[in-house]
Amino acid sequence: MRSQDRTRRITLSRGWVLATLSAAVIATSAMAQMVPQLSGPDGDKMQELPADPLAKWIIDDIRRMRAYPEQPPIIPHSIDGYQLSVNANRCLSCHKREFSQDAGAPMISVTHYMTREGQMLADVSPRRYFCTACHVPQADKKPLVGNTFKDMSELGVTGAGSE
Repeated sequence: MRSQDRTRRITLSRGWVLATLSAAVIATSAMAQMVPQLSGPDGDKMQELPADPLAKWIIDDIRRMRAYPEQPPIIPHSIDGYQLSVNANRCLSCHKREFSQDAGAPMISVTHYMTREGQMLADVSPRRYFCTACHVPQADKKPLVGNTFKDMSELGVTGAGSE
């Protein structure tokens, strides 16, 4: 074993490395050709275009039907000027369990008082503290993508025992 010529092994491994690298370069260039080019305005690509006007928020305080199961409820009122930081959360001043009845606001779900393991907490869970991570105001804007979701009641499905 000690008398074997190791130079041949090194040559073979160099050839293998070169073949692998060339295959990777060919595969990368082939994949780059399949990616569509970014499209933008015709003409001068560096021209400045005016931004679309900001959509108006729907602030009528009417609770909306959810668009899909398990959707977080939307915020039906203005949240302009609401402080939402590590030290303060204005949403909780109305929606927290102990304040919701006096404020006339819906109470936040009991799931917001649970840890990931399902352990109940005395206060809102830190992972549910930043409301706007899931809950958003509704804008008066045409949807970007069509929604074909139909509620079970629209499909004609009846509840168990209704016959």
